[in-house]
Amino acid sequence: MAGYDDRDGKIWMDGNLVDWRSANVHVLTHALHYASSVFEGERCYDGKVFLSRKHSERLLKSGQLMDMDIPYTVDQIEAAKQAVLDANALTDAYVRVVAFRGAGEDMGVASARNPVRMAVAAWEWGNYYGDAKMKGAKLDIAKWKRPSPDTIPTAAKAAGLYMICTMSKHAAEAKGCSDALFMDYRGYVAEATGANVFFVKDGEVHTPDPDAILNGLTRQTVIEMLEERGIKVHVRHIIPEELEGFEQCWLTGSAAEVTPVGQIGDYTFEVGQLTRDIAEGYEKRVRGL
Repeated sequence: MAGYDDRDGKIWMDGNLVDWRSANVHVLTHALHYASSVFEGERCYDGKVFLSRKHSERLLKSGQLMDMDIPYTVDQIEAAKQAVLDANALTDAYVRVVAFRGAGEDMGVASARNPVRMAVAAWEWGNYYGDAKMKGAKLDIAKWKRPSPDTIPTAAKAAGLYMICTMSKHAAEAKGCSDALFMDYRGYVAEATGANVFFVKDGEVHTPDPDAILNGLTRQTVIEMLEERGIKVHVRHIIPEELEGFEQCWLTGSAAEVTPVGQIGDYTFEVGQLTRDIAEGYEKRVRGL
């Protein structure tokens, strides 16, 4: 496929649909230099974006946490997403909404006088982890740690939080892995580079407390599904040594959906029945079946 800057189609920018190749920003855009950017990744199934309004609400919350008031309402963001899907004739797609400080009067760390801009793009996108969606992903263990909430707004879906994710995923792919698992600043199991993680032991599910990581919307959906099935879910701090005792593992995220994990470092997991049931159940849920 062509690069993401060289495609046909329309992208919504600051209230207007523009040609895909013309959706550009100035090189002195503040976000490019200082990471003043927040975003949402969403999936559209059969013409409907799953949890669309919750994503739009979280985008605005992320902007507030970044001291960046996004000049659009939830309804306006929803309309922009629909306009992009319609303009590109997409019914099954990945949707990316990004809000950022643009170029303006300020070109230093402070940027209060620069406009906050927003763009929405959508494209067809298959399984985030390729065939790992079926056979189980292989994860490296990142050398970096997820930061403390005292150092950065970890509840925001902000571009700056993904710097170590890019480096960790590159290192993982160089080792033949699909992704990397982070520990947090205290040494507890945290998350993958763009997905939350779940473990199974003796028929019960364990997942990290999101007190220093993003509490993903897919994560919340899967916990709700498990509880509906009467499966006990332990939301708690998990130490790395516990990985040896877990039987199954999966990742969750809007891009990742529900992806089984077969290996993390030296620890192996079966792609078991509960993992498959949740993955299949999630597929039905997002399509309203």
